[in-house]
Amino acid sequence: MSLLLVLGVFLWIDAHWVKRLVPSVRAAMDRRMGAGPARGLIAGLVIVSLVMMVVGYRGSEIIPVYTPFSWAGHLNNLLMIFAVMCMGMGSSKGRMRTWFRHPMLTGVVVWAIAHLLVNGDVASIILFGGMGFWAFTSRIIINRSEGVWKKPEAGPVSSDIKLLVISAVVFVVIVGIHIWLGYNPFTKNYA
Repeated sequence: MSLLLVLGVFLWIDAHWVKRLVPSVRAAMDRRMGAGPARGLIAGLVIVSLVMMVVGYRGSEIIPVYTPFSWAGHLNNLLMIFAVMCMGMGSSKGRMRTWFRHPMLTGVVVWAIAHLLVNGDVASIILFGGMGFWAFTSRIIINRSEGVWKKPEAGPVSSDIKLLVISAVVFVVIVGIHIWLGYNPFTKNYA
């Protein structure tokens, strides 16, 4: 297990939750540094956490915990199409954006589950489990702090079509990156 991976996941969670769980700390940062620089610092921490997670995950030894089912790769691919669509849904102006209160966080949860279906090693459980935990818990934290959700007004179907096309292109790019890294999502090498 890579310590860098664990620290990256914790830094990601901390950077995202500071505003919700310890607003006094975030307010003090805004007063001391100014709102813009404070946001910049948080964004910098998020970028550093991403780098830590990628480097830590790629450098982790494979310690198997469970063996994924042989059919899990196909389900992973279907879930990933949906996850990519959800991640773009929040920025969409179509009808689909009214489906979920937190489409991006929903997409991260689906992404995490999809990857846990095909990766049964310790590093994957830390990375995908940690990110899934963060997204799922963030939904609860936000819902409690903001109260009842008022659905956004549904937009035109043409915006949904645009979302689907963009999602398909992003999915193809993600597949290409996975193949380039040596993990073809359409073969039995799903790791």
